[in-house]
Formats: sequence, C-alpha cells, structure tokens
Amino acid sequence: MSMKTKKTLLAALFCALLIVGAYIRFPLPPVPITLQTMFVMLLGLAVQWDISLEATLLYLFLGAIGLPVFTSGGGLGALLGPTGGFLFGMAAAAPVASLITAGKRGDKLLWQILAILVMEAIIYGVGVPVLKFNRNMQWAAALKAGMIPFIPGDVLKAVVAVLLAKTFRHRITEFTKE
Repeated sequence: MSMKTKKTLLAALFCALLIVGAYIRFPLPPVPITLQTMFVMLLGLAVQWDISLEATLLYLFLGAIGLPVFTSGGGLGALLGPTGGFLFGMAAAAPVASLITAGKRGDKLLWQILAILVMEAIIYGVGVPVLKFNRNMQWAAALKAGMIPFIPGDVLKAVVAVLLAKTFRHRITEFTKE
C-alpha cells in the first residue's frame, strides 16, 4: 500500500470519528457538548499535520455539501451558523497540534498538554467570536454560552485523548512508514 493511500485511509478514519463524535452529544444551547473535540484532540496528538488537515477539511467539505455530519446537521447554513466558528477552529487546531507534537515531542506529556492548550485556544478563539456576532451577543454572554460551561468537559476529554494517543500514536507511526 502506498504512503498516500495510508494517509488518506487514516484521514478518512479520523473524519468518520469526527462525524460519530458529532452525534454523541448532550444538548446545551446554543452550543451542544459533543465528543468531536475529543477526536480533534486525538487527531492532533496522534497523526501528522497533513493527515489532520485532510481529515478536518474532508469533514467540513462533507458538511458543506449538505451531508448531516455536524451536530446541527449539514449544509452551508450549519457552517455559517452560531457553531460554525467552532467547526472552522477545529480544522485549524488539529494540524497546529500535530505540528507541536511532531516527532519525539509527541511522546512527552508536556508537549501534549501544550498542544491541547493551543488547540483549545484556537477553537475557542474562532468559535466564540463567531457565536457572539452570529447571535448578536455581548462578549460576556458569548463566553458564558460558548466556552465556560465546556471547560470541565474539555479537561476530561483531554485526559482521554492523551491516553488514547499514547496507545495509538506509535501504531499509526508504524502504519505510515514506507
């Protein structure tokens, strides 16, 4: 199997995990709690940046063309709605985290924590302003609705993602070797 085929296969697998993560949700208006972010964290910790980028862009593309892959469904309306910023933030965050944890750094907990913190800053840094402007909210209200309630869950998801990455990272690296 060629390297390109292996990377595409991994990107498709992680895209599928993002879709599944969107459907495992706990409603909390206007932004539901999902397992998407846990899979984005795992993606950023376990694979190379190009696979992270391909997986997240494929996910956004499938949703943009109308497939119901997002928590709010599918279509451009979902991407341009109140949670669209979080989706675009995830697409930027995973490859950045993959770059932070590239090579041997990815085996070290400190680098993994740094990657997750940067990832969360990107997701919230894009998502909260889009939520604010989409819903015409004050900053305090946008933070209260789109970030603060999610922090405890994000910490738990980060712990699970680190543990899963520890298990899968070396297997994925071996799989992608030529």
